[in-house]
Amino acid sequence: MKKIIIDCDPGHDDALALIMAVASPKLELLAVTTSAGNQTPDKTLNNAMRMLTLLKENKIPVAGGNQKPLMQDLIIADNVHGETGLDGAVLPTPNFSPVNIPAVQLIAEKLDESSEPVILVVTGPMTNIALFLQIYPHLATKIEKIVFMGGSSTTGNYTPSSEFNIAVDPESAKIVINSGIPLVMAGLNLTHQAQIYQEEIDNIRKIDNNVAQSVAQQLDFYGIYYGQDKWGFKGTPLHDPCTIAWLLHPEYFEGFDYHVDVEVSGELTRGETVVDLFDLLNLPKNVHVLTKIDRKKFIDLLIKLIAKF
Repeated sequence: MKKIIIDCDPGHDDALALIMAVASPKLELLAVTTSAGNQTPDKTLNNAMRMLTLLKENKIPVAGGNQKPLMQDLIIADNVHGETGLDGAVLPTPNFSPVNIPAVQLIAEKLDESSEPVILVVTGPMTNIALFLQIYPHLATKIEKIVFMGGSSTTGNYTPSSEFNIAVDPESAKIVINSGIPLVMAGLNLTHQAQIYQEEIDNIRKIDNNVAQSVAQQLDFYGIYYGQDKWGFKGTPLHDPCTIAWLLHPEYFEGFDYHVDVEVSGELTRGETVVDLFDLLNLPKNVHVLTKIDRKKFIDLLIKLIAKF
């Protein structure tokens, strides 16, 4: 069983990643920490607790993290995720409270007490992880790897060249990506392949449990943004769940090791993940960049895990 900590900013796709992690017997979810991103920090924290309450998992410790990015003002994606961050579904009021320590301290405590290395799954901006590495550098060796949704080896979705999670806090992403910790990147080049189609959402709606009904309602709302003609998508891309799917079934994916860094000062390219596809810089390959996904197997896995509730 793999021990994981999820650092997230729920967010519809973060919610799906939480569902998959809780449902899988192959993963032990030690803690959930939240960052500002898809919505304001108070809302993302509340959403993590609402989702865990829905999943009947109120024993997993949850801690709120950064209130804003390291070097710039807070940017949120309410145009994608709505006023609550999880618009579209009625979710329960949390039946537990967050722990009374900040996210970085909860991560440190869980790493310190674990007898084996822990995998960090990051599905929001990397502020909490960057801060953690500055405050507790001696615990970095307790991190087996960091699997993150962010960046792209092609085009962006926030600016023409930058993906949202990286763009809203490029300095933090740069710290983490240059940390020397093994990294696995699920960027837009991959996650835009991970689309769920309307007929598959309808199949989820037929599952007779509260989680499935919530997921279907959330995807109805989430799909509005991605249904715009400018994207040219047949379905709705499920970004963050790709991280959990890779942990459970890496054979569903293809990927390659590349040197990756983050642009922090470019006038037009701030927040871009620069992926050296052709080894032009002759620098160490520090990130395993996922490039292809078996969409059908990914969606089948998602539906199978939702049905467990």
